[in-house]
Amino acid sequence: MKEIGLYLEYLEQQDRSPLTIKGYGHDLERFIARFVKINGEACTLAAITPTDVRGYRRFMLEEEHLKASTVNRRLAALSSFMAWARKQGLINSDPTQDVRGIPQVAAGPKYPDKKQQYVLQRALEKNVQLARLRYPKRWVAHLRDACITTFLMNTGLRLQEALDMCIADVTLTDRKGQALVRQGKGRKQRLVPLNSAARKALQTWLDVRPKNSDPHIWIATEGESNGALSSRSIQRAVLRLGQEAGLDNLTPHMLRHCFAKNLIDGGVGLEKVATLLGHANLNTTRIYVTPNQRDLEDAVDCLTE
Repeated sequence: MKEIGLYLEYLEQQDRSPLTIKGYGHDLERFIARFVKINGEACTLAAITPTDVRGYRRFMLEEEHLKASTVNRRLAALSSFMAWARKQGLINSDPTQDVRGIPQVAAGPKYPDKKQQYVLQRALEKNVQLARLRYPKRWVAHLRDACITTFLMNTGLRLQEALDMCIADVTLTDRKGQALVRQGKGRKQRLVPLNSAARKALQTWLDVRPKNSDPHIWIATEGESNGALSSRSIQRAVLRLGQEAGLDNLTPHMLRHCFAKNLIDGGVGLEKVATLLGHANLNTTRIYVTPNQRDLEDAVDCLTE
């Protein structure tokens, strides 16, 4: 179906992560394959009905025996695709609109725990040390990637908030620092205090940052433009650095989760955490007091210790 390619291009334009785009593509291909097999006809947008969607949900549950999270993810991909198609005027109605997902107990966000954070920080330092030896002309890019990873993990900024930040938005002293987020979610501004780790990472980068007219803090170090970085370039860098630390599928947003969970575990109240993260609704912040799967495993393991 040619429309899938157009939809995936749309996701790229929205700066969705490469992993998300790839996953959506696979999920849509699975639905199409099932549609063709069951109906014996080519799958077109106009041919998809609510009965097809409900049948696919039942197939995933009763025949493939998939987890609710997997079923809901695949349905979400299909729903997003059909909503896009309707917005583009390719269909008149959305066949997924009245098909509900599978209820499941809410799980807390995924994030590196304290031990994994230590391993990640060591991997960042090791990566920079090796880069200095192996890449005398390109090691600055490795340093930048390590610094922004540490910066994100210690500020809780959304990736785009960090990439939009300019040198003039930051105030640094030996003992204090703060960063101005000019356009957070909902176009809201906020001041974010910088802890010692964030200040050190930022200053380390600024000391070697190429001097040019671009006002952004995080810029490219190779090529002629030396302009602001794209979110995708940092997503790839964080993924690579995470793999070097033994953390699969690490994302900048998981670093944001990491920052928030560290605050909660340190006894910081939800109101302060919400303000630091730029949450408009306190209920959004409550996910950080919701145990994830690792928390539950630790809870039952303590009974046998």
